[in-house]
Amino acid sequence: MSRILIIEDEQSIAELERDYLEISGYAADIENSGHMGLQRALSTDYDLVLLDLMLPEIDGFEICRKIRSEKDIPILMVSAKKEDIDKIRGLGLGADDYIIKPFSPGELVARVKAHLSRYERLSSRKEPPNDEIRIRGLTMDKAARRVFVNEKEVTFTTKEFDLLFYLATNPNRVFSKEQLFDHIWGMDAMGEIATVTVHIRKLREKIELDPSDPQFIETIWGAGYRFCI
Repeated sequence: MSRILIIEDEQSIAELERDYLEISGYAADIENSGHMGLQRALSTDYDLVLLDLMLPEIDGFEICRKIRSEKDIPILMVSAKKEDIDKIRGLGLGADDYIIKPFSPGELVARVKAHLSRYERLSSRKEPPNDEIRIRGLTMDKAARRVFVNEKEVTFTTKEFDLLFYLATNPNRVFSKEQLFDHIWGMDAMGEIATVTVHIRKLREKIELDPSDPQFIETIWGAGYRFCI
C-alpha cells in the first residue's frame, strides 16, 4: 500500500484529502505544520507528498526544494494561487504537478494515482546494474564514460558527460539552471550559471538529430530543462 504525506495547515481540507485517498486504497498521514511536515517527509519513507503552497513558518516552495534535494518521490503542490509564475517556480524546484484549489476529490485521486504509476515505471527503468543507459539510439556507459549516438561513438568532456548522465537518469523531471549548476559543478564552484546553457547547447549538438528541435533535452521556458524519454 502506497503511503502519502499531506502537508496542509487547513485541517478540514487535509482530512477531506486523507479520506478520499484512504477510500481509494492509500495510507495517508497529515501534518499541519510546515516544519513538522518537512521533518516527517525527510525522516519517513513516503511514496508521494501532497504539499500545500501557503503554509505558516515555511512555505511550500522551500519545503519542496529541501525534499527534492534528498528524495526522488512525486511531489504534488496544491494552491489557490493561479498565477503562472507560481506554477513555473514550483515545477522549477522539482514539483511534479501543480493542482489549483478548489479541485474535485476525484481529480486529486486521479492525479495521485497517475504520478505513483509513472514513478513506479520510471524507477524500474533507472540506471541498470551495469550503469548502461539506452534510450532511442542514445547509449551511455557510465563505467567507461562512453557515449554512442546511433552506434557511433561521440566524444564528451567530463562535465558534458556528467550533465547528460544526470539528466538521463532523472527523466521527465524539470531542473532549473541553478539546480544543474549546483549538482554538476558544486555549490562552491567558481563560474557562472550561464555555463549550464552553454553545455546544454553542446549536448544538443552532439546527440540531437536537429539541435533546433530537440527530442531529448527539452527547454521548459522560465523553469529549466527536462530530459524526455
